[in-house]
Amino acid sequence: MPSSTTTGTPPSTDDTSLSHGLKQRHLSMIALGGVIGAGLFVGSGAGIAAAGPSIVVAYALSGVLVMLVMRMLGEMSAAYPSSGSFSAHAERAIGPWAGFTAGWSFWVLLCTAVGLEGIGAAKIVSGWLPGTPEWAWVALFMVVFCGTNLAAVKNFGEFEFWFAALKVGAITLFLVLGVLAILGILPGTDSPGASHLTDFMPNGGEGLVIGLLASVFAYGGLETVTIAAAESENPVKGVATAVRTAMWRIALFYIGSMAVIVTLVPWDSQAVVEKGPYVAALDELGIPGAGQLMNVVVLVALLSAMNANIYGASRIAYSLVERGQGPKGLGRVSGGVPRIAVLASSVFGFLCVLLSYWRPDDVFPWLLNVIGAVILVVWIFIAVSQLRLRRRLEREAPDKLAVRMWAFPWLTWVALAGMAAIFVLMAREPDTRVQLYSTGGMILVLAAVGYTWQKARAKQ
Repeated sequence: MPSSTTTGTPPSTDDTSLSHGLKQRHLSMIALGGVIGAGLFVGSGAGIAAAGPSIVVAYALSGVLVMLVMRMLGEMSAAYPSSGSFSAHAERAIGPWAGFTAGWSFWVLLCTAVGLEGIGAAKIVSGWLPGTPEWAWVALFMVVFCGTNLAAVKNFGEFEFWFAALKVGAITLFLVLGVLAILGILPGTDSPGASHLTDFMPNGGEGLVIGLLASVFAYGGLETVTIAAAESENPVKGVATAVRTAMWRIALFYIGSMAVIVTLVPWDSQAVVEKGPYVAALDELGIPGAGQLMNVVVLVALLSAMNANIYGASRIAYSLVERGQGPKGLGRVSGGVPRIAVLASSVFGFLCVLLSYWRPDDVFPWLLNVIGAVILVVWIFIAVSQLRLRRRLEREAPDKLAVRMWAFPWLTWVALAGMAAIFVLMAREPDTRVQLYSTGGMILVLAAVGYTWQKARAKQ
């Protein structure tokens, strides 16, 4: 029988248990800002270069899939608030091996992402301050955010609140300026009309596929809000609110901004890749200093992602250990914070940075390939878990269904079919095929370890 140690437990005020220091305003802004991730600012340029204006279709298709996944995750997290989120749900629905596999693979993904974001942030700052070593900036960022996460969870919440507020404000202003320019009513600019949209799929279906794959991975990070909800004042209300507003947030910030960018800037402009699509669009409008200001926003997005990923990794690790699926030392809590898990997650992230300097040609690319498709594997665990838990909830505790998946079970099956289709598309592309196989190898190893552990535990 799957363990249920960490799910559905009442809030505790014990200093050795996770605190509930996140306020509703923290959770609301984490949910809002979590949608505006580093992948949107940094990674979307390559997708536009491949897909052209059809990148809007790519983001819309992957956005629908993400909305379905978030709805499923929200249903389970509202019913069973847990710092382990989908990992705890997978254990409850499928078995301990599934929770083990989903949890530790996501931990590796988050920790590696911390390193990548640190490198990206350091490149921006060293560009402003030539001659300063990138590694020193990475070290500074790691120390700051490790320290933030070692303190009370409300400190993490405050950092994310202001980071998210800046990101939301910046992208909202970008959208307003972009729409005014497209309508021809922004002073000093001429409307491009639809002149940049005539060649809608310049690279055909192949380009759209590449754009679709890029857009899928740009949505990564939305899961953090369900992890954070377990440490909020009202977990059920927090999750329900975040999930119910996910649709308009994805439509506005992702699909809306892609539509503005490809309308304002020629899709084949070198600046889209070299400067980033948002900076390129603002430079196209000729607003003095706007491009550099957007670079500040990109830096904030990267730092916000570092902060959130250290937090998410530490809570996933804590939840796994509390369920008996990891080294006991990682589960020690003091002051309401799993400080050993925070340190371990930060150290792994910094190790990824060192690998990017020491072994840029072999070990680091291998690590990037290993995590390439982890988010899709996590989504599959979410969908399968929701299929199983929904029936159980309807039968045993229908009052816990504060959030319900739309058109259950049909849309859950549609989401699973969409994930399978993305795997097929990844297998067709040489670059993503390597990621698919590398991630598959890691998942198989973790599943084997988890299943062996599950069998050994059953015999005790």
